[in-house]
Order: sequence, then C-alpha cells, then structure tokens
Amino acid sequence: MSNVEVYILSGFLGSGKTTLLRNILKQEQEKNRKMAVVMNEVGSVSIDSDTVSDDIPLKELLNGCVCCTIQDQFEVQLHSLLQEYALDAIYIETTGVAHPVEVLDACLSPLFADKVDVRGIISLVDAKRWKDRQQLSPQLQVLLKEQIRHADVILINKIDDLSERDQASVSFEIQSLNPQALTILTTYAQVNLEDIQKLKLVTKEPHKQAQLQQQLRIQTYVHTFTRPVDMEKFEEWLRNLPDTIYRMKGYVRFNHLDGLYSFQYSYGMPIYMKEIMNVPTNLVIIGDALNKEQIKKELEQIEQ
Repeated sequence: MSNVEVYILSGFLGSGKTTLLRNILKQEQEKNRKMAVVMNEVGSVSIDSDTVSDDIPLKELLNGCVCCTIQDQFEVQLHSLLQEYALDAIYIETTGVAHPVEVLDACLSPLFADKVDVRGIISLVDAKRWKDRQQLSPQLQVLLKEQIRHADVILINKIDDLSERDQASVSFEIQSLNPQALTILTTYAQVNLEDIQKLKLVTKEPHKQAQLQQQLRIQTYVHTFTRPVDMEKFEEWLRNLPDTIYRMKGYVRFNHLDGLYSFQYSYGMPIYMKEIMNVPTNLVIIGDALNKEQIKKELEQIEQ
C-alpha cells in the first residue's frame, strides 16, 4: 500500500486558502479519491469547517498554531486519521500566520513519517495585499516572504484586482523570491488538480524532469534503525553534518544504554530523553538537497 499523500496549504490571512481547499476537494471527489482534511484556526471557533462535506474525515485544531503551541495535538490528530481511514491524500489548511517549514516539521512525527508522503507546500498570495505589503508590520512582511520562499507551488490569487501592469510587476517580484516554484495566476483560487499533483512525479523519476515538474526544495528522509547504534559514532556523525540539514527527530537505541531514547536535533544541538513508550526506531531528517543514499549508507555504518 502506497504512502498517504500530504499537501500543506499555506498563505496569509484572507489569501483564499479555504476557497482553494473547496476547489481541490471537488476535483478529488470527481476522481473518487479518499481524502481527509486538517483545519487549523488560531481562534476558539472554526469558521470554515462547513467547507468540508460530511463524507470527508475532518480534524479541527483550534486555539493555537500547529507549528508551535499545539504541535502535539496536531500529531495526535494526524496519527488518528492515518489509523482510522484508508486514505489517498490529506490536505492541511494552516493558519494565516503559520510558517510553512514548521508545519512541515509537524507533519513528520517519527511515529508515522514512514506512512506519509509530503508532496508539497502550496502557498497562496493575495495579489493586492502583496502590492500593498508595506502597510503590514515588518514581522508580517517577513512571514509573507517566508511563505513564498518555501513554497513548491505559488498561487498569486485575486489577480483580477490589479491592472495588467501591476500583475506583471507582482508576478516578477514573487517569482524572483522563489524562481524554482511553479507560479500560477488565479482568480477565486481556481487551479487544476493536475498542476498540484505534478509535485509527485519528480520524486519517482528525478532524471526525467519535465519543464513544469517541481521537486520539493525542502526534502525529508526517514531512516528506520534495525539495530542499536554506536553512540560515539552517532555523535561524530552529527558533528560532521552539513549546514543544509535543518532538523532531525526520532527514536534511537544505543548499544551500551538500556531502553529507548527520543532524539531532537536543530541548529547543531542534539537533545536526548529517555522514552517510556514502545515506538518505532525511526529517524526523520529535514533539509535542503539531501543526499539520501549517502545518509542511508552512513547511518547503516553506525548500527551494530
């Protein structure tokens, strides 16, 4: 059975994420695919849940953002969907203030990272808001740019609100921030599902890239340890990691220590904690342009 596709819908408040979700779900249902949806709202009330029809499993996360305050709840709900339903895809609609990379991190719990296939980050940009972005606070301007930089598909939405001259200017500015992404100009977030699903083709046949096929800029690799690890060799391996590896998390057994340890790594700092649960010894690695074969080879060498 193939892994469940995961798509992250990112974008600033009011950019059209819920409209996009509605459009995508309609096309998915026409293909008779089985989907689920996770909706995240910063507030205590879900406004957009009626977008999702009753026959589509829906998990709502309120009063926080999956990228920080309620990440644990998010992992529980995602794990629940994977266990309860036979799914083809899960769509995650983030809050408007979510950083897409942190949401990606939340999607890759070692408990189920080997069961999902994160196909891409789809970011919506309100064309007029981008043109008038100087009215936003400096912090929100940075977030808006980050949502663009880390996207695999960028939808410049509500493009009809701008003149042709402004459309060209906005498109150039956004594409300059992320020239690798597939950029589509839209009104009412209308997009063909095939354009979104092009993301999956490259990962299977990277040597046959068509012009519009896009490879995930931020990549992930899940390694499953089959034996305990030599801790000295493991820490030496960590010290020699390239800067392009941003984050690791998982569960590891060491050959001279009893029990299982949870492991977190970011900004060059490893953290170990004794784990009382019996969970798979998976290690999730997140980075840019990962050499997965080399990582696999190196990790196998430090297993005893």
